Amino acid sequence: MHLVDGVGLVTSSRHEMRACVFGATGGIGSALCECLAQSGRFARIYAGGRSAVRLKNETITNFAFDLLDERTIASAAYEIGKKGPLDLVIVATGMLQTEELRPEKSWRALDATGMSAAFAINATGPALIAKHTLPLLRDNSRSVFAALSARVGSIEDNRLGGWHSYRSSKAALNQLVRNFAIELERKKPGAIAVALHPGTVDTPLSRPFQRGVPSAQLVSPRTSAANLLQVIDELTPDDTGLLLAWDGSRIPF
Repeated sequence: MHLVDGVGLVTSSRHEMRACVFGATGGIGSALCECLAQSGRFARIYAGGRSAVRLKNETITNFAFDLLDERTIASAAYEIGKKGPLDLVIVATGMLQTEELRPEKSWRALDATGMSAAFAINATGPALIAKHTLPLLRDNSRSVFAALSARVGSIEDNRLGGWHSYRSSKAALNQLVRNFAIELERKKPGAIAVALHPGTVDTPLSRPFQRGVPSAQLVSPRTSAANLLQVIDELTPDDTGLLLAWDGSRIPF
């Protein structure tokens, strides 16, 4: 295992490594790109966001995509694929709430528009990214597809209820990742697909819900990125299709 500044990374001595992060304008996504670039292990890192990404590093290539427009995802993947295969794809997109939509505390708050928006961003969008990037994973050698999910997407671990749209859309994402893992075993035996829970990270997405969270459990985007990359580095074929926490522990579906 290679550690650079405390960050664990997918390793390879046979080829120059290439990574792609969708959602690089978010707090965790941006930190992931910076950690990958600073490691010096990757010859090229593709950093994508809905708006223009402005991460400055000679190994980073910025690109734009719209999670709700498959054509932009397909176009980005096509351009990336022309440069060669990928060793690592991370989907760091997601939505918990907007100005119009809030996590539901009761079934009385359920709304078709809100549910559709949550599934479009938290499940359908990542699925379409997988559709166009899984074929780009390197053949016959270790590669990883990782999608950021959430512990609250676990059905078995659900003790509080509520947050219906967010929970169910993340549960759908977890199921999709399991499906991708099964298909990858047949098509790209060296590939691993996982869903990752980053913990409670100090980003705009979680800020409205941080009250009551012990300070020791609230981490910076940089720390979260380092934790996630450590988990990715230590993945084995036995982990494919699982939902894993930031510390590598397994979260039940």
